[in-house]
Amino acid sequence: MTDTFSIAIAQLNPVVGDIAGNLEKARAAWAEAARKGADLIVFSELFLSGYPPEDLVLKPAFQRAVKAAAEALAQDTAKGGPAILIGAPWRDGQNGDAALYNAALYLAEGRIQDTVYKTHLPNYGVFDEIRVFAEGAPSGPIKIGPVNAGVIVCEDMWRPGPWAYAAEQGAELMIVLNGSPFRDTAHAERFEAVRERMAVAPRPLLYVNQMSGQDEIVFDGASFTADETGAVTARAPDWAEGVFLTSWEKANNSWRLANGPQETWTEGLEMIYQALVLGVKDYVNKNRFPGVLIGLSGGIDSALTAAIAVDALGADRVRCVMMPSKYTSQESLEDAALCAKALGVDYDSISIEDAVTAFDSMLTPAFEGRDPDVTEENIQSRIRGVILMALSNKFGHMVLTTGNKSEMSVGYATLYGDMNGGFNALKDVYKTQVFALSRWRNEHQPKDALGPEGEVIPVRIIDKPPSAELREDQKDEDSLPPYEVLDDILDDLVEYEMSVSEIVALGFDEAVVRRIEHLLYIAEYKRRQAPPGTKVTAKNFGRDRRYPITNGFRDR
Repeated sequence: MTDTFSIAIAQLNPVVGDIAGNLEKARAAWAEAARKGADLIVFSELFLSGYPPEDLVLKPAFQRAVKAAAEALAQDTAKGGPAILIGAPWRDGQNGDAALYNAALYLAEGRIQDTVYKTHLPNYGVFDEIRVFAEGAPSGPIKIGPVNAGVIVCEDMWRPGPWAYAAEQGAELMIVLNGSPFRDTAHAERFEAVRERMAVAPRPLLYVNQMSGQDEIVFDGASFTADETGAVTARAPDWAEGVFLTSWEKANNSWRLANGPQETWTEGLEMIYQALVLGVKDYVNKNRFPGVLIGLSGGIDSALTAAIAVDALGADRVRCVMMPSKYTSQESLEDAALCAKALGVDYDSISIEDAVTAFDSMLTPAFEGRDPDVTEENIQSRIRGVILMALSNKFGHMVLTTGNKSEMSVGYATLYGDMNGGFNALKDVYKTQVFALSRWRNEHQPKDALGPEGEVIPVRIIDKPPSAELREDQKDEDSLPPYEVLDDILDDLVEYEMSVSEIVALGFDEAVVRRIEHLLYIAEYKRRQAPPGTKVTAKNFGRDRRYPITNGFRDR
């Protein structure tokens, strides 16, 4: 007789700190899994608390609330239904001084049957789990129905020890609970880790990842199964919540997938765009803002930001404001209005000229004897920042800033001006990618997007030379190298930590590379005061790349 077993993947969107809400999500998913005939449902890493909880997890009251939720969920299984594997922060023992672990809890027959503790705590990039959790010991398999299941918690799949130990102790099927953040290299990294584990201890795998946005981090879902060779055998969708059933059969003493979802995942620009949409959507909704406010300049950054916001929230929750000065071109006025119309958003125009005149009058005595310079340019940007924040205060909409990673890298942004706001969709997107994403969005309507199809960013916005329009005939390339050159140098400096000599050897001008390196370092103080923004690369500013503000080093 062939053994069979059905496992439901719970690829869901928890909210950090909303323990009651996460419990209800888990109960609803458990009920759905029961209706589908599942024997087991698997949730993602730290699902009950939300992931990552950071220092919130250190609060004793928070820990007690998670424990109560886990016990209540366990009691639900007393009258039958699928067993449950779910992630939660967990203290080992009854007294308050026991160690706190990142745990997977096995719930069945009305109680918490077993716990598995994460062994390797990541302390790189966006992770600092060593700060809040204790390291667990490798665990043997848990008997769940007919399956000896090796239960692995996220980082432990990236390291050989826990997987090998579970296999040595008789694990037949590996189940991995993940909180694996998205970055443009995520899929390749995950599959490489699977191949490395299979090379040492080949076992079929079920990998469950959450699908959510949490502050700067987004999680793409993309849960999957793999066979003993590392080949993917089933794929849950990316960028979508749901409960997805997988069916398993045991033959020749080995479990194999009999049936499971066969979705196609996004790639390239579509994948990055979906990450940006989710980042805005969850940040705005989970923090309960009624909508967003964007300074629409007629330039490409604000136009792409507006398109992302509309796709995430709907046009009725996006308000755009043009704030022209005497340097604003007629072309920009027309382009901003056309973009707002194409997206269907509320659109206002508020001139800053009276405010500029007032500041000139107030500051003339203090500036006597000095020629106009970047100071007067920054005043215009800061006036716009004040207007946006006033509208935000009055109507409750959060301001989305529009600076891209190229600008944030070299400080081509104004503190308390165009950096004012609560979130930045493009913070981890280089300028050349901004152009590519804008063209892509004009040609595609993303899945589940709330915005319209067709050209939502006027082509003239994409084609014209970028300009801050803070002085006559200003162009970005007056102050910066062409973005194709700048972004290549920044990619080498930021993403790969290459030396100046290594970059020069690639064919770049040494003086330009040294200047960009210098600008990168001295702009750190600005980045520390910038709003959070969606992480899409392997090394974003803030969570991944943490450099000192006071820094005397230059690569000479």
